[in-house]
Amino acid sequence: MANSEILDKFEKVLQDGLVKVLRGCSVLGDGKLPESDDIEDIWQNSYMESYVGDAVENFNDYPEAALAWAAFLGMGVANNWDKDWQAHSSDPYTAYYGPRGWDDMDEHILGPMLSLTPEYAAKLSDAFYSCAESTLGLMRHEGIEAQTKDGFYILVRAYCVFYRLGAAVELQRLGYKLVKPGLKA
Repeated sequence: MANSEILDKFEKVLQDGLVKVLRGCSVLGDGKLPESDDIEDIWQNSYMESYVGDAVENFNDYPEAALAWAAFLGMGVANNWDKDWQAHSSDPYTAYYGPRGWDDMDEHILGPMLSLTPEYAAKLSDAFYSCAESTLGLMRHEGIEAQTKDGFYILVRAYCVFYRLGAAVELQRLGYKLVKPGLKA
């Protein structure tokens, strides 16, 4: 199964579905997702491998967290991109850990890093956990077992989607809008 065409199709179906979930939870607006090449590049070139290692290690006990926390990482990276990318572009992946490491990365990013209200942090957590449950449901529906080679490749694609959507949610929260070059927002 692990050919790129099938994986690409799964990733697109998953992202389109999760965008609808996030819009339904009122944490993502309509229109094209805000994005940044810098944010995507640091995931692809620096953080993805380490994140996948942590997520795979924790997936059997905490499958929803393993998925959802990639979105929190995307939010943290997007926030640092907005604050001062020069200062943060070389941050190690572990800079996003909480005091207990990966175990409380979500709390660290939503709390001290982003300084979100407890109510909004809970709303985001609920939304990303709903997305995680939907993802696991889609995998079951498609007959994909997480502990197989195919399941691993699907999970990696799912982590990429969650990271990308987390970054988009944070960029939107920060006021970024996709504007065609030469046009005023």
